[in-house]
Amino acid sequence: MEKLVPFTINELAKVTNFRSGEVKFGEKMLTVPKNTDAGVFLSTCDAKYVLFGIPEDIGIRANHGRTGAASAWESAIKSIANIQHNRFCKGSQLLVLGTLDVSEEMAESQHLDVNTDSDRKILNQLVQKIDKEVSHIICNIIKAGKIPIIIGGGHNNAYGNIKGSALAFGKPINAINFDAHSDFRILEGRHSGNGFSYAFEEGFLNRYFIFGLHENYTSKSVLDSLKKIDDRVKFNTYDEIQIRKQKKFESEMNLALDFIKEERFGLEIDLDAIPNIASSAMTLSGFSIEKLRQFIYFFGNNKNVAYLHLCEGAPELGEEKNNHLIGKLIGYLVTDFIKSNFDNSIKNL
Repeated sequence: MEKLVPFTINELAKVTNFRSGEVKFGEKMLTVPKNTDAGVFLSTCDAKYVLFGIPEDIGIRANHGRTGAASAWESAIKSIANIQHNRFCKGSQLLVLGTLDVSEEMAESQHLDVNTDSDRKILNQLVQKIDKEVSHIICNIIKAGKIPIIIGGGHNNAYGNIKGSALAFGKPINAINFDAHSDFRILEGRHSGNGFSYAFEEGFLNRYFIFGLHENYTSKSVLDSLKKIDDRVKFNTYDEIQIRKQKKFESEMNLALDFIKEERFGLEIDLDAIPNIASSAMTLSGFSIEKLRQFIYFFGNNKNVAYLHLCEGAPELGEEKNNHLIGKLIGYLVTDFIKSNFDNSIKNL
């Protein structure tokens, strides 16, 4: 894992607000000790979940989106470190592995124009480089018997999560995506809008369920493509659940789970599905945060969940005085996921 930047115990201490009489996650979460091989520590430590950050927005840029998702990891880790360690959730269940080193790719992408063919090709190539590293690290985490929680970056990283998981398990996986968009666009070069279609085409993704598509922002060509493969790719829409009330949220979660639960599956969450959350494709209409939290708890409770991916949140695009709220939201979602699969045997740690 050459491109991994380990998160150190000193860095964790810097983002933890210590207070007498309280125990914070930052005091209990694990980090890879200095001069210790990350792969070896992954396999031997007691933590069940592994926090891994991808501080990039190149895939979003390549998809004509607004950048800013690169800042999600920094905001999230500050919030997660200051969650209370108590009987409801234990910081000791988490290993803060670190982040993917994307500094060179980010620097190269800054002056590229997505509207220029030659520049767009370079952006696609940079996303492919990131794909390779993400899949390698996710594969190593899962092979070590851990569950990755991936934070930050664009939804292009779904491809690396799916491929890495499939390689670790030795067969294709399923996925469910809580998203306003399908991210199943044509294979036109890698970006944040086609991570699932590339994973499907290359044989890493078997079954795929898209939960809460926005009808106004799903093209006819995508709908036509999905119709041709509806034995392996299914979806519902936000409009039919929340607006027309043709379907019920809880019933749809059960239907989606039935579709994917027989195999290992990835739990993909795009924060642009939630109203007023700063993101590359911010919306004013969508499911509530409470619905999203229920969704994560419901799917996280299944034995076949392989990972959680929280992407597209962009604190840089939020209000200047409240840009910490994206990180706080991610903290809630991370702990909902952990609580959903809480092992009673460690409640007294």
